Amino acid sequence: MEVRWLEDFLTLGHFLNFTAAAKDRNITQSALSRRIMQLEQWAGLTLVDRSTYPVRLTPAGESFLPRARKAVDTISSLREDTLRTHSAPEEVISFATMSTLVLTFFPLWMEKVEALGEPFRTRFSEAYSSFSGNVSKLLRNECDFLLTYAHESVPAIRDLAEHPYLTLGSERVIAISAPDEAGQPIHPLTIGGAPVNYLSYRDSSFFAQALPQAIFERAPFQLNTVYENAMSAALKAMAVAGHGVAWIPESLAVNELKNKQLVRAADSAYDMIVEIRLYRSFRLRCKSVGRFWSRAEEVGMLADRVALP
Repeated sequence: MEVRWLEDFLTLGHFLNFTAAAKDRNITQSALSRRIMQLEQWAGLTLVDRSTYPVRLTPAGESFLPRARKAVDTISSLREDTLRTHSAPEEVISFATMSTLVLTFFPLWMEKVEALGEPFRTRFSEAYSSFSGNVSKLLRNECDFLLTYAHESVPAIRDLAEHPYLTLGSERVIAISAPDEAGQPIHPLTIGGAPVNYLSYRDSSFFAQALPQAIFERAPFQLNTVYENAMSAALKAMAVAGHGVAWIPESLAVNELKNKQLVRAADSAYDMIVEIRLYRSFRLRCKSVGRFWSRAEEVGMLADRVALP
């Protein structure tokens, strides 16, 4: 039996969809199906009922799921405890996060955290192609913290409901386009207007899941998708080149808006506000994690005091 079979089963138990689970695990659907069958052969029982859509766990699978999660956590703890005992004393704090926050938020926020005490050694864990994949890293205790945007319409955020978190700030997500010679958007967004070339997020990304409920359901723009990417920075580059309109975090486009390389493509009524949150693993892997959490809380309290009238 391989640990990855258990990890595959936990992911399938979360999505109840072989296609979504395979995408989250970054393997083919056939490979995932083969591993699940190997796990069932090892267990001697059918764990997944494939006769329904979406699939569901059998009673044996429902019973097996929490035990599988505990087994994966135990094995992860075994590795981490051994590393902590026998590796160098320097402790590294690991983050799962989103690429935009790495560029726009993390550096200045870390400066504030470290200004309250000692410096920390940090690293970003390898990013998944899907937002739910990054969330699953925290759920499986594969990182110490998840630094993320949050919006109530994104299902994976609800999966974190029991995890402790800090709200670090908020971000405005705006529709942008390259301007024409008169300074007006090349791709303006108007209700009932002509179809507009749209630079879209990939389905598995955070903003692809947040935008429909936050914007599109109340503003049925005519959008013609011409490009897809999971990264806001990539969509921004395409927008600057004049290929279409995109919704991106405003902090990512400060310079381009100032230099008139980009302009707003829609009224501010069609902005989306998201929170910036820091989620913490239930297991404090090392002492530095606890100290970092305390510093982050203190930075938040100082910010609240400054905001008071």
